[in-house]
Amino acid sequence: MAVFYDTHAHITWPDFADDLAGVVSRAKDNGIERIITIGTDLESSERAIEIAAEFDEVFAVVGWHPGDVDAAPDDVRKELKELAGRDKVVAIGETGLDYYRLPSTRGGTEADDETYKARQAVLFDQQLQIAEEARLNVVIHTRGDCFADTLGHLEPYHGKLRAVFHCFVETPDNMRKVLALDGLVSFTGIATFKNAAEVRDTVSETPLDKLMVETDSPFLAPMPFRGKKCQPAYTKYTAEKVAEVKGCSLEELSRVSCETAKGFFKGFG
Repeated sequence: MAVFYDTHAHITWPDFADDLAGVVSRAKDNGIERIITIGTDLESSERAIEIAAEFDEVFAVVGWHPGDVDAAPDDVRKELKELAGRDKVVAIGETGLDYYRLPSTRGGTEADDETYKARQAVLFDQQLQIAEEARLNVVIHTRGDCFADTLGHLEPYHGKLRAVFHCFVETPDNMRKVLALDGLVSFTGIATFKNAAEVRDTVSETPLDKLMVETDSPFLAPMPFRGKKCQPAYTKYTAEKVAEVKGCSLEELSRVSCETAKGFFKGFG
């Protein structure tokens, strides 16, 4: 059985609270030997660290999601710096920008949108600062028309840290812009969806050693589980589709993608 890593899951979510051992066990049974569970605020980041301490197969990423900026303190650096130094913390994130549900889509004004974007930018920059200080790479979230702005925040850190754009659904041209900053892209179950031909085009053009696979559990379950709760065990279905699109064997994808993950996530090798 080809071995893979789920490089982005949210097993801190209540969906998994009563079945964590089962989640990890089913992943192993399906060849998924490691799971990275991702923080979206300080509380979930703490929980990610606790789960990583409980299971040898689980590692933690700590950070604050841009979609949760309304609940964020003005400065997360002190708390995040402390979390970044904990055992089995392998990156900072997920962080980035999210313009998908701006205040104006929820009854707010364009001025509210600008304030919201500015708060996201501050939160993003704080996390990039901590990543540089802690010598950790970053896990990037982008949704909505924010790709160019996201790159703008990352460019000053080129050569100081690397970024993986998780759940990548951008064009091949934008993939190359990520790679130009020494970044990586990661693909979810969306790559298996019938209506995701553009994502598969990007998979096809991404160099094999510049990509990783993930589930984003409990979201985005791949075919044939689309619409159901996703779990790390399903990483193999995304891997199978990526290997098919790339025209390589599962074994080759396993070898290269796992080495890529080991090189990106601190202490993961």
